[in-house]
Amino acid sequence: MAGPADAAAPSPTPSRLRRRRLLALTFLGGAALVALSPLLSGVSIPSTTVFRILANGLSFGGLYPSPCDAGVSATQCSAWVRIIWQSTVPTILLALLAGAALGLSGATLQGTFRNPLADPYLLGLSSGGTLGAAILFVFNVGLAQANVALPLFAFFGAIATGGLILLSARYLGGSVETLLLVGVALANLLSAILSVILLFNPTGSAQVSFWLLGGLGGATWGRDGIVLGGLLLATGPLLLLGRELNVLQLGSDVAQSLGVDARRIRTRLLLLASVATAVAVAFTGIIGFVGLISPHVVRRVWGPDYRAVLPGSALVGATFLLAAHDLSGLVVPDVVLPVGLFTAFAGAPFFFFLLLRHRRGAFMGEGL
Repeated sequence: MAGPADAAAPSPTPSRLRRRRLLALTFLGGAALVALSPLLSGVSIPSTTVFRILANGLSFGGLYPSPCDAGVSATQCSAWVRIIWQSTVPTILLALLAGAALGLSGATLQGTFRNPLADPYLLGLSSGGTLGAAILFVFNVGLAQANVALPLFAFFGAIATGGLILLSARYLGGSVETLLLVGVALANLLSAILSVILLFNPTGSAQVSFWLLGGLGGATWGRDGIVLGGLLLATGPLLLLGRELNVLQLGSDVAQSLGVDARRIRTRLLLLASVATAVAVAFTGIIGFVGLISPHVVRRVWGPDYRAVLPGSALVGATFLLAAHDLSGLVVPDVVLPVGLFTAFAGAPFFFFLLLRHRRGAFMGEGL
């Protein structure tokens, strides 16, 4: 006969079991992808040596005093260590961090605007970062200075765009619809300004075009540290606002009646989403569709609760961008292709799928 303890602990429902299994599969798939990604460095390095170099670096020499086998020369070993530990691993880490930032930002913006098609690119945050980078290209800043100045210009361009959206919307009324329309209008205005700037320096078009396609080149441990710091700065407060985002889905009037200041919360959410987007755009350029797709995948699997959607979108975004990076290395191993091409090939059909679902009346619930 069942005791009181058994009665107080009901068995999980099939829906919860399914979500737990999918969550476990997502973690396992992401972990497997991270483990296999170093093998796709583009250089023929034995897989055992790759894992030995990783174990040596992660354990600070504790597991393997020498990162290479005994038969490998010191010169060859040093070259392989530089390729894996100083180039491949920072690139993988940047893909994970930037994907998490874009996924988290996309989920935040979709919840803030109650619009499943909102993402950093649609609202002009990414365009603001590109405009900042384009200004740098137009003034022909040298490579040494560009390594420092380019991320700064792109970061402040994205942040300034988010601030401008807030200021304009507040002057015009501050409603959700106003915020969304201002963001879309600014995205188009910034694209027009970018075209005008390039007319004064056509030679900068190639650099800006590569920036527009997005890429993970030039990743270093220092840059990864900056992206991680910016991501943590935005992630902590955002994860604490999951309940408020849930309340905002009921409308501003209901939120006010429940003690949530809708305007103040939207302002805070937009600023934090701008920070998350800016740190990604500053080092990767524009990578589209990561912020659009990730929240929809999470909502379909785990439901519309933003306390799960926000961290889940970061996880899915990180996995998605790393998968796109690995695919770019497999398609043309000897050529560095912009990773934004592969996210666009995956994201564009998904975008049309969303439009068809909206035409049939599906919105931001579990049906997406």
